[in-house]
Amino acid sequence: MCSQNNLTYEATMATTTRTVHRAHRVPSKLERHNARRRQSAGVTALIGLLGAVLFVGSLSLFVLILNTVAQNSATPYAAEPTVIETIDGDTIDVRIGYKRQRIRLLGIDTPETKDPRKPVQCFGREASERTEELLPPGTIVRLEHDIEKHDAYNRLLAYVWRASDGLFVNLDLVAGGYADILSIPPNTAHADAFRAAMTAAKATPVGLWATCGGPDKPAS
Repeated sequence: MCSQNNLTYEATMATTTRTVHRAHRVPSKLERHNARRRQSAGVTALIGLLGAVLFVGSLSLFVLILNTVAQNSATPYAAEPTVIETIDGDTIDVRIGYKRQRIRLLGIDTPETKDPRKPVQCFGREASERTEELLPPGTIVRLEHDIEKHDAYNRLLAYVWRASDGLFVNLDLVAGGYADILSIPPNTAHADAFRAAMTAAKATPVGLWATCGGPDKPAS
């Protein structure tokens, strides 16, 4: 299995290396969206190459490959977005310049811990702790936006990368079983990658799939 994983990783890296990006002008928002959808389509093709992921060691390699393929097209900011605190598993506060901004992680949904209309859900505390572990206060992040930049609560919608090592936080939470997927058009740039990671997490199973039997279950 180890040698097969190494061969898979080398093949994927070789494919990624052969991809040449030529930019003669600044692409439009629609062009950037279409490019991200093509990247996500590449992730779907990887599922057949990787096969079913049946244990945690393989899952780690799987996430590494998806991180490589889901290229970072983060939005540049004049000031580096810096984490202030974790609100819950899929919500953080960051500072951009002098402004505090609430971020809702796109494409995923962690069990509720703060919604006054709902009880604390199974694996909600673990999801919040995982997000805080990945993004402790002071962490510099890169933010990628999709078609819609804000939600109805004026939260900034974003795919979040950890700047220090390029970790795709949204993807990590799904792959570790801390989050379900939440694909709401038109914000679906990485939907295929998230779906692939969720399939692997359920097959293992890990996180809420192992402990709770699935999402939206009340905490015991």
